[in-house]
Amino acid sequence: MTKIKKDKIRFAIVGCGHIGKRHAEMIAANPESELAALCDIIPKKELRLEKYNVPFFTSLEELLDSDLDFDVVNICTPNGYHAHQTLMCLDKKKHVVCEKPMALKKLDCEAMINKALRVKREIFIVMQNRYSPPSVWLKNIIDENRLGNIHMVEVNCYWNRDERYYKPGLWKGTQELDGGTLFTQFSHFVDIIYWLFGDITDIQGIFSDFTHQDLTEFEDSGFVSFRFVNGGMGHISYSTAVWDKNMESSITIMGSKGSVKIGGQYMNEVVYCHIENYKAPVLEPCNPPNDYGAYKGSAANHHFIIQNVVDTLKGKTTITTNALEGLKVVEIIERIYDLREKPISNNNI
Repeated sequence: MTKIKKDKIRFAIVGCGHIGKRHAEMIAANPESELAALCDIIPKKELRLEKYNVPFFTSLEELLDSDLDFDVVNICTPNGYHAHQTLMCLDKKKHVVCEKPMALKKLDCEAMINKALRVKREIFIVMQNRYSPPSVWLKNIIDENRLGNIHMVEVNCYWNRDERYYKPGLWKGTQELDGGTLFTQFSHFVDIIYWLFGDITDIQGIFSDFTHQDLTEFEDSGFVSFRFVNGGMGHISYSTAVWDKNMESSITIMGSKGSVKIGGQYMNEVVYCHIENYKAPVLEPCNPPNDYGAYKGSAANHHFIIQNVVDTLKGKTTITTNALEGLKVVEIIERIYDLREKPISNNNI
């Protein structure tokens, strides 16, 4: 990749819903970046984008065929479009920031990586939970082997996603464009598991649909157990069937030299730390979760993503979450979902 020698990196955003607007805000607030264009199939007036005085396009083809000068395309569209739209942008030799998940199939991720290598462009995968202070702290103590040999890891993700979230006729909840609860809601936490401990094997799982039979085409809850290739065993429990509001996102780690637990609604609080010859530091507070009205998402760390894109393209650093890591998260979720029995019913467990 050739370094970009510009004062400001120019971004175009495709998909101007909640998360696309978040990208736009972070780009506008960064002194080294500039918003060059917006793109969505919904008319600009309906999207409430009046504060952004930039060209607006109604299709990605129109944007990419224009004479507009920009360096990066941020893909903020439904999950099922990520692969095809990324390939279109790479064909035009644009760098890509791709919201999670990278794609819904490992094969599509491989095609994206192959294309990026051939055109010498970068793919940045959005996994902003890596920037939360507890996540950074966990990564450091794991890399420093402070916990010794890892024995057990438990991740619990209990959120609310009900009829306020799943609107009839939209992409959320569909197998084709959403892909499933682990892709849309909890891929961040699958990423944290992989980032901290590496690949998994010996996967077992049970799944059920408690409250979403009329809302989604897939399960809303699951228990998944596995072993780590590097040693130790793990478990993830997840659900979007929690009543009314998000309950918990937590990770508990037990090793030969100590144990820790990060809890709170968004894996944002050190709940327990007892490690041999070690005292936990006082961490900076986490950023609040992305607030979408009736429901809340993961930590609002997208400003770190944009800064990482700028610094990487200027040759100052490397990608926080690269495409190979994005592929591994998709591949792990695919392997988990291979265990699902169909049709899903409340009697699965």
